[in-house]
Amino acid sequence: MKKSNLWSLRLGFSGKEAAKIEKFGLEKFLKKSYDSKFDTQLPDFLQDTPKTIAEYKALRQSAKNLDPEEKNKIQKKETQTTAELKKWWIAKMDTDEFPLREKMVCFWHNHFVSTSQKVKINYWIYQHNMILRENAFGNFKELTKKIVKSNAMVKYLDNVDNKKGKINENLSRELLELFTIGIGNYTEEDIKNGARALAGLNYGDEAAVYRKNLEDNSIKTYFGRSGNWKSDDLVDIIFEQKNIPYLITRKILKWFLYDNPSEESVKYYGDYFRKVNFEMKPLLTKIFTEEYANEASGNKIKDPLVYIFQLIDELQLKGYNEAMIVAFLKQQGMDLYNQVNVKGWDGGNSWLTSQVYLQRNNTSDLLCSGRSLSKKAVNTMMMESSKPQKELGKREVKIQFDSNGNNKTIITELSDRLLCNVNESMQKDMENLLKYDFDPKNPNANYAVVRLFNYITKLPEYQLI
Repeated sequence: MKKSNLWSLRLGFSGKEAAKIEKFGLEKFLKKSYDSKFDTQLPDFLQDTPKTIAEYKALRQSAKNLDPEEKNKIQKKETQTTAELKKWWIAKMDTDEFPLREKMVCFWHNHFVSTSQKVKINYWIYQHNMILRENAFGNFKELTKKIVKSNAMVKYLDNVDNKKGKINENLSRELLELFTIGIGNYTEEDIKNGARALAGLNYGDEAAVYRKNLEDNSIKTYFGRSGNWKSDDLVDIIFEQKNIPYLITRKILKWFLYDNPSEESVKYYGDYFRKVNFEMKPLLTKIFTEEYANEASGNKIKDPLVYIFQLIDELQLKGYNEAMIVAFLKQQGMDLYNQVNVKGWDGGNSWLTSQVYLQRNNTSDLLCSGRSLSKKAVNTMMMESSKPQKELGKREVKIQFDSNGNNKTIITELSDRLLCNVNESMQKDMENLLKYDFDPKNPNANYAVVRLFNYITKLPEYQLI
């Protein structure tokens, strides 16, 4: 595989950044990614939604007096807003000049899980997403503090039910088990005392706040240290522990590079992460520059985002509806803002079950034939015998290739851009698709190259980066 294209897929969602990586070199590309600007303006579709606690209470009170039809309208509008939130994020992933920030937002989104289905309040989900974006390349410890105090997380992990004398351990447990240090590095007493420290942390306007009548101000012992700890104190104490760096470095390696990273790499990068005081930029730079030199590829299954964006980019599809990507992701098990549980998407082999693989192949067939990936088409693709009944919005698709070459050079060009290695059997199949008398200057040559591309997308090797 062409190295710049491989790293464009790893650090973004398609091959669009390959030329920038070649032009700037990896380190300068990373710096430009870290320094990239992002929009902080509230999206139009959230302008008239309630944002303060007082506004939420007023809306709930007014809804009590509405008839069922009016209540249904409000619910429908909220559902539409959730859909708009997904499309808004998809557009950011696709249009950002340096999409590594959005790739990191997606990483954090799957680390600090908080779903719209449970939280229900779209503005809180938006706030949560913006915290991840603003701190994507920042300090892991400081990001953890902000997330623990986000309204979305307090709602998602039921800390609103955590009160003095009536403890709910959900947030305390996941803070240790999934967000920071991992199983085996804490005790049940740490969880209990952590929950007491989080008691009374409840909804606020911009972030969660402690309610005086609900908080526990007694002395708690946490990892052997005693005091009247609160949420920030818990995080500070956790980040003093010996094994704190390794859970997150393992997850970063899995997200970007390897479905099964070595324990040696996890520890090596984790020790460095502690050395730089949990700052993300130096960690990411070290990982990416050192792994770039390793010439390793084919160790990670593409997630559905990379798969669909690469298809769209290679086929040069413009003006598509983000809703089609939202629907595709949901069917592939990568529904944004809506992971199955607090552990997030498993990744790895879960991205390539027989059902998912079939759907990917059908998706490639649809797009390569110029048909739109409509929501209806996506919803019917899970069955092998199912085919869309009509061609919706058929358009011309094009594949970039060197028209001054021949069938063998074009096969090499595409396989270098899309695959790690091509064996003898694959080469023979590809040459059968582009016959020896293939004329790349013929006006219809593009159709033959698209057929070749469609064949490549169905190979197991294409599913890897």
